[in-house]
Amino acid sequence: MTTTPTPEHPVTELAERLWSGGADLTGSDHPVHAQGYVSEEIADGVLVYLSLASATAVDTGDGLVLLDAGGPFDIQALHDHVRRWRPDDRLAAAVFSHHHIDHVFGTARFEAEARERRWPAPLVYGHRGLDANFDRYLRTRGLNRAVNARQFAIEAEGFAWPEHWRRPDVTYDRSLRLTQGRLTFELRHARGETDDATWTWVPELRLLHPGDLFIWAVPNAGNPQKVQRYAGEWAAALREMAALGAEIMVAGHGVPILGAERVRQALSDTAALLESLEGQTLALMNRGLRLDQVLHEVTVPAELADRPYLQPVYDHPQFVVRNIWRLYGGWYDGDPDQLLPAPRRQQAREWVALAGGAAAVLARARALADGGDLRMAAHLVETAMLADPGDAAAHELRAEVYAARAAAERSSMASNLFAHAAAASHRGRRDLAEEP
Repeated sequence: MTTTPTPEHPVTELAERLWSGGADLTGSDHPVHAQGYVSEEIADGVLVYLSLASATAVDTGDGLVLLDAGGPFDIQALHDHVRRWRPDDRLAAAVFSHHHIDHVFGTARFEAEARERRWPAPLVYGHRGLDANFDRYLRTRGLNRAVNARQFAIEAEGFAWPEHWRRPDVTYDRSLRLTQGRLTFELRHARGETDDATWTWVPELRLLHPGDLFIWAVPNAGNPQKVQRYAGEWAAALREMAALGAEIMVAGHGVPILGAERVRQALSDTAALLESLEGQTLALMNRGLRLDQVLHEVTVPAELADRPYLQPVYDHPQFVVRNIWRLYGGWYDGDPDQLLPAPRRQQAREWVALAGGAAAVLARARALADGGDLRMAAHLVETAMLADPGDAAAHELRAEVYAARAAAERSSMASNLFAHAAAASHRGRRDLAEEP
């Protein structure tokens, strides 16, 4: 069934459309792009709010519990949506599924409201690793400004990484059971996209909140600019969730999945994808192959390639392979010339000189691009630009090649990085997020 979301059912109708494969996952229905601040009560006492990430409010009969809380841009909107739904029920608690910026800011307005109405302050629950990751964020504010400017196509000059984070009031190590009103919230730890991930099971509602362990796309297990991810442990957590018999799954990004069989299938298929990528990668590593060989031999299983919830529209399977390599094999890629390399700019000058000058390199890059081989064209034009960063002709072709790569790429993570490089060359620079 293909449907169009209506004002009455903006979430559940979109969910049906995504499941049936009728959605625009690289455009308006992308799971990691803002969905326009919409919400819907998808089951009695369960409100799902969609933005860049999702947040779910659960009515316990004695206060509300938030499962994730959105980003800084959601503080007012999330409060408005919840208050239209439940005007006078206090927020009793919030569970942060992990430390990422788009999941941990939306309690602020509720906390101010609690002070105004003299209600007990809401308690925030999360894994004990949250604090260490917030500390890391404070040590790397400049890095995270640059990383997110590239990844989400944000204008770097006007973007700053937060200085203050809402830290948890109650932490746990492996598991924690929270009782609020008539409901039980069972918190479980897993290492997946982050080392501090929490997934939550509400048995009375048959409701599962996996956080970003499920995001309606190839799992974000390989993000090229972020810290280590854990594909194998992620898959094990998905298998554990799949065995629960959940009837409602509210994803960390994107729409919920309704129905026990659909939930089980989505979780099991996602686990199978991660298990396959890790198994193939380790098999090749165990043969002593280099990273370059591994990257181009690992493939997505054919039986999973058409699943609407496993499309490479955010992360990319090749990025996942790189993270698996890094987890088990470190940073060395197996090419001895890269072990203690000369500066890349020096290498570029040598290759350009051997090719007979920048004009020859750019001519070949142009021919490759015109012939459709944008990967090789990018290698050559990047070399020409590095050899002479002030070469206007190199920047002109570089902008063209990376813009073409961005347009052709389904993974928004890769597309935005390519687009960032193109925008930089339009200004005669290599990287707009890099300080001059």
